[in-house]
Amino acid sequence: MTDTNTEKLQKVLARAGHGSRREMETAISAGRIKVNGQVAKLGDRVGARDRVALDDRAINLRAVEEVPRRVIMYNKPEGELCTRKDPEGRRTVFERLPRLKGERWIAIGRLDINTSGLLLFTTDGELANRLMHPSHQIEREYAVRVMGEVKREHVVNMVEGVMLEDGPARFTDVQEFGGEGINTWFHVVILEGRNREVRRLWESQGLTVSRLKRVRYGNIFLDKRAKAGEWTEMTQDEIDELSTLAGLEPRKVPEMTPDEKNRWSRDKNKRRPVTAMKKPRRPRREDA
Repeated sequence: MTDTNTEKLQKVLARAGHGSRREMETAISAGRIKVNGQVAKLGDRVGARDRVALDDRAINLRAVEEVPRRVIMYNKPEGELCTRKDPEGRRTVFERLPRLKGERWIAIGRLDINTSGLLLFTTDGELANRLMHPSHQIEREYAVRVMGEVKREHVVNMVEGVMLEDGPARFTDVQEFGGEGINTWFHVVILEGRNREVRRLWESQGLTVSRLKRVRYGNIFLDKRAKAGEWTEMTQDEIDELSTLAGLEPRKVPEMTPDEKNRWSRDKNKRRPVTAMKKPRRPRREDA
């Protein structure tokens, strides 16, 4: 970013690793951002010489090529929230991630509390924004267990498209993956990430989703490297493929310092996989 170039404030903040563009727009609207000592407003643009502060803390403005591009895969279990802090004290996905110094993990998309599976996090706000933006048509694949009799007409309707309360929606692919009776598994592919969209598409056909797990985002498949509740760092090749998918030039993943290696190793060791919940004890007669 040269002195003569300016960029939208939320874009610069996201690139600096302080959250997604949407989160930064919210912070601007809430009056948490100042530019040259003045409270910023949506639509403001900044250049290299501008002084930017978030919650009165100075932010180091970075050029595109200076932003570290790290990506980790997280296998989200059911029951965790995709938020940094929950007022009710429920567990969040961010509690399990490796700690960063001077940066933040930005979630590439979200999963609701009852959905498990693949979540990607990055330190590069521009990469996150592009991979989430509907214009880039990034595929998301889900494994779905459906209660009810799924007929061919249901599948045809969902592929051709149905009208939901927030606009038209469709799957680009639906494949049966086994099971029988009221518990049949399917794999579906969708090109956007609206709230509960996969569930709502099935509900539009009078069918109920009993289990939902994301197994792929773009070119990244959920694999055995990360069990439920665990994360793993993406390789250089995987990140390069993601970058190309987002229309960005590949960038070398920065080598971790000895301190980072120790910290990440400690974080990984103390974040054990989630174990299945024990079945409730059957009450004895005297308990009844």
